[in-house]
Amino acid sequence: MKLFHLLCPFFFLSLVYGTEKPNMIVIMCDDLGYADVGFNGCKDIPTPHIDSIAENGVRCTSGYVAYSVCGPSRAGFITARYPQRFGFERNPQYQPNDPDMGLTRDEKTIAELLRPVGYHSGIIGKWHLGAHIPTSHPMKRGFDEFYGHLGGGHTYFPEKLTIERSQDAKGESESYRTWLLKNYEPVPPRKYITDDFSDEAVAFVTRNRDWPFFLFLSYNAPHTPLEAADKYLGRFPQIKDKKRQTYAAMVSAVDDGVGRVLAELKKYGLEENTIVAFLSDNGGPTTKNASTNAPLRGNKGDAWEGGFRVPFAIQWRGKLPAGSSYENPVSALDLGATIVALAGAAVSKDKPLDGVNLIPFLNGENKSKPHDTIYLRQFDRNRFAVRNGNEKIIIPWKGAAPQLYDLSNDIGEQKDIAKEKPMRVQELDVLRKKWNDNLMEPTFLGLIHTAAWAKRKRK
Repeated sequence: MKLFHLLCPFFFLSLVYGTEKPNMIVIMCDDLGYADVGFNGCKDIPTPHIDSIAENGVRCTSGYVAYSVCGPSRAGFITARYPQRFGFERNPQYQPNDPDMGLTRDEKTIAELLRPVGYHSGIIGKWHLGAHIPTSHPMKRGFDEFYGHLGGGHTYFPEKLTIERSQDAKGESESYRTWLLKNYEPVPPRKYITDDFSDEAVAFVTRNRDWPFFLFLSYNAPHTPLEAADKYLGRFPQIKDKKRQTYAAMVSAVDDGVGRVLAELKKYGLEENTIVAFLSDNGGPTTKNASTNAPLRGNKGDAWEGGFRVPFAIQWRGKLPAGSSYENPVSALDLGATIVALAGAAVSKDKPLDGVNLIPFLNGENKSKPHDTIYLRQFDRNRFAVRNGNEKIIIPWKGAAPQLYDLSNDIGEQKDIAKEKPMRVQELDVLRKKWNDNLMEPTFLGLIHTAAWAKRKRK
């Protein structure tokens, strides 16, 4: 029955596309700076394996995520829908006994959409979409395999993992010290966590090479705490700033892991049938982990470009033009939508995806833009950003006058031209209001939320 489940959709898609259904691997870093990979110009941290994804595919210079902090950004990616549509607009608290603290069960993940058409899905690394194991565990949300941690961050050295069961951690700080979960079972600490995740990713490819798979390789590096193994620290004696040196070592560990995964694809002849995407979940928090978002303005959590415009590259050997750049805005929402479309998976008409299939745009078949407009709302800060074409408005707080920037010649958002183009400001604000009308308030308390909202919800 399992074989029939796998092969029926396989043969159908072979007739439609003349090929096998593609695999997809999405490699997401946590808090990586826009300028901290070679394909975006980084000089002091070599990232040859990450760069190879851009060299063998497409560098997306205007790649965005759905939010400028971890949890909502990942909720958007995992559903291919703006998280503000379903109330996931805060980093969730680590509450193992709260089934509503995380991704609502009314939304379907990419894995849930892919399962009926024969895909085997796995997540390795950070989840951060709910810690209530009976309802929020990845394997309750369509994934067939999980190896990682449920919370928003983790310590890296095995000797620091002193809490065996994830459900025994009380709050965010303790969640950093839990053992990792292998599916539902806690696993005794083994090694430096980035290397551990890379080992599991390689093993996932090996195990699942004979059928269609979707892998979310969700590194928690280089999120704090800044902790690096000596073998990686030793690569950067020239970096004198100790914080930047440790950050560089953590990024280098990720790069090694990316290289190992790519090598495994090559070993089994899977390169031409596997889409590989690389990105960060948000901009770098520069003061916390010594990342850099230059030439962008702002940091993690901001509505400036540095908050949610991220390193973004995608390869599909033989299908996408190697070594090319794509300038039009694309989104992390598009990654799930791409594999869902290529797999022929069904999507509910009541909850259409905000992402689109990127392949026709990246290979030049579709000359239009994937998105006319990119949106951001930060409910607790009464903040909005709307990019339409190359122009972007920002409303920094409730009641503030919109600011307007032309990103085609002011990527650093230094010159506010709102007074010069009042009609254009008005046009973008109309788009903002129309989009906002389709959103909802957050559905749970977060690590950060307004006191007024919390008081109202407690009544």
